[in-house]
Amino acid sequence: MTRLDASDLANRLGREAEAVCRHYLGAGHRQGNYWQVGDARNAPGRSMFVRLKATAKGPAGKWTDAATGEHGDLLDVIRESCGLIDFADVVAEARTFLSLPRPEPAPATKKRQSTPAPSDSTEAARRLFAMSQPIGCTPVEAYLRHRGIAALHGTGNLRFHPRCYYRPDDHGPTETWPAMIAAVTDLRGTITGAHRTWIAPDGSDKAPIDTQRKAIGDLLGHAVRFGIAGEVMAAGEGIESVLSARQAIPHMAMAAALSAAHLAAILFPETLRRLYIVRDNDPAGDSARDSLVERANTAGIEAIVLSPVLEDFNEDLRRLGIGALRANLRVQLAPPDVARFWLETG
Repeated sequence: MTRLDASDLANRLGREAEAVCRHYLGAGHRQGNYWQVGDARNAPGRSMFVRLKATAKGPAGKWTDAATGEHGDLLDVIRESCGLIDFADVVAEARTFLSLPRPEPAPATKKRQSTPAPSDSTEAARRLFAMSQPIGCTPVEAYLRHRGIAALHGTGNLRFHPRCYYRPDDHGPTETWPAMIAAVTDLRGTITGAHRTWIAPDGSDKAPIDTQRKAIGDLLGHAVRFGIAGEVMAAGEGIESVLSARQAIPHMAMAAALSAAHLAAILFPETLRRLYIVRDNDPAGDSARDSLVERANTAGIEAIVLSPVLEDFNEDLRRLGIGALRANLRVQLAPPDVARFWLETG
């Protein structure tokens, strides 16, 4: 992305500065023509000011932290609040945000009217994701780290919801639990669905409920994406399994299709030339592998299967350790991709 393109993206975010602040800096509040918060990482406090409307002092979206002297634009806010490292991931997250539906604010003198979306619809998925917050310093981050997943770059499609509705069955009472919300997107980055993983309040494990995961919206062919796919990408079933493989191959774009059936049907980017299949060690994983290999070969895409030692790559990571995981994955990569994607650790 050129400097001009980045400037244009920052200007587009500036035109929706308050929506950006509400989404990424939810610990703060509006104060006149500014959004006031602790810092760009969404800490509580009052030292950072984000300009919400253009004035003689400067354009909307510019911010200054009076405590540290730091300043920047809304791309910096997205980078810091999401804990992103690569600028390409910041751009992808900004574009995802700009694609989200945002209702017009209700007039101050009238009560806000809300039309509920069907509970299993794409619109409901988009609203759920929009009302969630970045995972930094939340139980979702703690949950992932408890599962051995520490490299969280490019995880802007994951969010935290502190009180996500859960109903055990159609007739039982509704409960609320903290949840990891994952945006399911199509190849253009448009949100088509959402996946919920209910977790314990301290993030130490999944919530003690019967059904710990549920998805809504349009899932077929789509996925939860980490990084921007080019000629090479990896795809697997579960979010935790895919993120575990990403601990060893941090620079490769990956996608979690959320189930074996959806993995078998995942759509291929036009640029894709080699697909790594992050399989689970079970009959459903074998079936998804076989179907995906056949589809990829038919499309002229080389398919390479990545197999765990145990049940899946997250179990490998937790029980065998990162060293064993890296050693197992490295020997399964095509030689050109070892040089292109591998992170040397000594």
